[in-house]
Amino acid sequence: MIRRHVIVSGAVQGVGYRYLARKHAERLAITGWVRNLPDGTVEAEVQGPSRAVREMIRRLEQGPPGSQVTGVAVDELEPRDDDEGFLIVR
Repeated sequence: MIRRHVIVSGAVQGVGYRYLARKHAERLAITGWVRNLPDGTVEAEVQGPSRAVREMIRRLEQGPPGSQVTGVAVDELEPRDDDEGFLIVR
């Protein structure tokens, strides 16, 4: 079990990015959350088996149609046991 903090930059707000992230997370059995930040980036924490988290990050790098991802920064975090599914945080 691993957890990663992810910041996605580019044209990633207003294009359904968070909703697609939640859909991918549900399919991959990933827990965590995603939210828009005031600077126009999207922030997420994703947790699950190593292979699923790597796939989730790959999908975050692609983004939904209409988005333009220009950068993805990933940092390691300690896994947590208090996530309840994958949430869109407002």
